[in-house]
Amino acid sequence: MSPNGDAHGERLIVDAARVGDVAALSELYTLYFPRVYRYILARTGNQYDAEDLAEEVFMRVLEAIERFQWREAPFSAWLFRIAHNAVISQRRKETARGRSAPLTEGLAVNTAGPEELVETRMALNEVMAAAQKLPDAQRQVISLRFAAGLSVAETARAMGKGEGNVKVIQHKAIAKLREMLGQKKRTKVYETEKA
Repeated sequence: MSPNGDAHGERLIVDAARVGDVAALSELYTLYFPRVYRYILARTGNQYDAEDLAEEVFMRVLEAIERFQWREAPFSAWLFRIAHNAVISQRRKETARGRSAPLTEGLAVNTAGPEELVETRMALNEVMAAAQKLPDAQRQVISLRFAAGLSVAETARAMGKGEGNVKVIQHKAIAKLREMLGQKKRTKVYETEKA
């Protein structure tokens, strides 16, 4: 289903883009770029890398869209598979160069004041750092569901898994994050009490 919830409308736009309609290609970019960017940012933790990779994803889409074929999965599943592969490819390059890319930068968050912004940013950074310690499938589900905003069904199709499997992975990931963050808070309280 498209970001606006209209599968038929998405199909019309994608079919027009497949035959080279520039307006349709532009509309796909407008509809999906923010979600792809957030997904990649959640996976890489670096806004500059996320911007570059998101642009690269859309270049790949532009090159391959005429070969896209409708199957059981929506267009977004195909698109996020390309995004996932771009992230994996980037990680391999960084590993080969000896550079690590920790997930430390947060997503932009609108808050009322600077104090809330700092607190929110710190909490988000803690969650994102903890998410780096999750197994890859759990990290990917968290990124697709919460950073990219995909539904369970869209996440399942993007990952090539069943919806039930995605729900289980998501549940385990959230439980593990709660456990990791809870342990961290207990450790901070204990250290504060000792001081």
